[in-house]
Amino acid sequence: MAYAARRVSTMTQRSDSRTRSNEEEQKKELWSSMLDGVSSGKRLPEKTLLVLGGSPETQKDFLEALQQDPSNRRRPPERSQRKKPPVANQFALGYTYQDVLDADQEDILARLSLYLLTDSSPSFAPLIKRLFTTKTLPDLAVTILLDWNEPWAWMRQLRQWIRILRSILLSLDDECKDGLEENIVEWRDKGRAGVADGPSGGADGEASLPLGPGEWDEPLGVPLCVVCQNADKIEFLEKERNWKEEDLDFVLQVLRTALLKHGASLIYTMPSSPGSLQALMHSILGIQSPLKRQTLKHNVIDRDKVLIPPNWDSWGKIRVLREGFEVESLSSAWSLEIQDPPNASADREDEATKENEFDVVDSQSVNSSGTSVVAFYEKTISGPRPTSTLLSGARTKELGSLEVESADIQAFLGEQLTRLEQLKEQDEKAKTSSSSRRNVLSAQGSSMDGGLDEKGRGVNDHIGPIQFNMGGIQVDADDMLRRIKNRDAFSTPEKERIASPVAQSEGKTENEALAAYFANLAKRGGTSAVNSPTPKSNG
Repeated sequence: MAYAARRVSTMTQRSDSRTRSNEEEQKKELWSSMLDGVSSGKRLPEKTLLVLGGSPETQKDFLEALQQDPSNRRRPPERSQRKKPPVANQFALGYTYQDVLDADQEDILARLSLYLLTDSSPSFAPLIKRLFTTKTLPDLAVTILLDWNEPWAWMRQLRQWIRILRSILLSLDDECKDGLEENIVEWRDKGRAGVADGPSGGADGEASLPLGPGEWDEPLGVPLCVVCQNADKIEFLEKERNWKEEDLDFVLQVLRTALLKHGASLIYTMPSSPGSLQALMHSILGIQSPLKRQTLKHNVIDRDKVLIPPNWDSWGKIRVLREGFEVESLSSAWSLEIQDPPNASADREDEATKENEFDVVDSQSVNSSGTSVVAFYEKTISGPRPTSTLLSGARTKELGSLEVESADIQAFLGEQLTRLEQLKEQDEKAKTSSSSRRNVLSAQGSSMDGGLDEKGRGVNDHIGPIQFNMGGIQVDADDMLRRIKNRDAFSTPEKERIASPVAQSEGKTENEALAAYFANLAKRGGTSAVNSPTPKSNG
């Protein structure tokens, strides 16, 4: 009986524990589902912007301008003034991110990931190819940066970037290409009924305007925006390079004609006035604030604040800017010119030889005048050119390769050893020549001082007495030297004179020495023997 009671109690405890565990699991599932729902509701939309061209400095200027909203004068709250994320764009493909805030600068609308690339070499194409996936294509846009410091290179830079993008898009798989087609259709039909308001201006169900000639002939599958920075340099170009209004209009017409074929937008910016850059980029990426509806107003009048929204431009509007511009031939030539692969070496060779050969270009990419778009543009908008084609070719050859081949270590050291031995020999030769020169000079000096000629006469005998003028009196140097020696002899101590056997043997007195001195002086001065003093004899 006792055993049966213990068995029943054990089974009861097991059933109770199972019931409690099931209830706890149900509670955990309930809470996890609720938390997942809240987190998914607050999950930020992620947008991707690929920034091509420019320099690391101009790219940072673009990022600063992208965060500025000129229409919002409100001071951002302190919590939104947190430390900015670092910008890593010095080497290869750079990256940074930005949090897009609403009009009140309080809530985050989206997280914007920015990938930065400055070098247009095709070697970097695989780095940006991974951004073109079926997941990222609906939220991806491309921006190409141009700089007013070198507007003569714009079309060449734009052509290279377009070729790189085309090569990447053509290498994608079929699934990604289907996503590109969907993007093209969606982006092409957006806002064509209300193009003044940008891509978000069209109403649902409203019939869109038909495409005009030259529009969307070469779509890239992703939204494209070209930003021309440092528009304040236009005044410098007018003063220093003698630019006219015709040149500015020509640059704008060529850019608009080329970008119209890709459905791209265009904007001029300045560091002090970014204009509608933020509104344009947010409109392209589909970022809208619920508190403020931003509109894009085109501007082709202000030469330093140009704004061409997507799906707004046309051939007719381009012709109105200045008459005589052949938009049809230029558009056809651009379609042919961007078909070539982005060959860096061929492009640089063309750049090196373009100085005097504007009409000698690719036979396929020509317009009615027989020149390519890039050559036609650079012939009209000429910039500073190299001093010679040889210098330009050497420069382009130097920049042509991204890889540098290093020499073998042993070969390098052997070459340095040879050079060191040559330098050592040169030093030894220099020392030998300097020592021989010193010996020659010393031999010459000794022969002049005490040497004798063939007849046994000294050099001083050939030169004669040395005389010089002192205070108007002609003085003999030899006589002066003799007087000094005599004075030294006379100033000898008395003990030494007494002890000197030579002086005692001569028996000469001091008066006799003075008399001899003056007699010698009189003879040299050319005086007669009558007027000369006569020495007295002791006898």
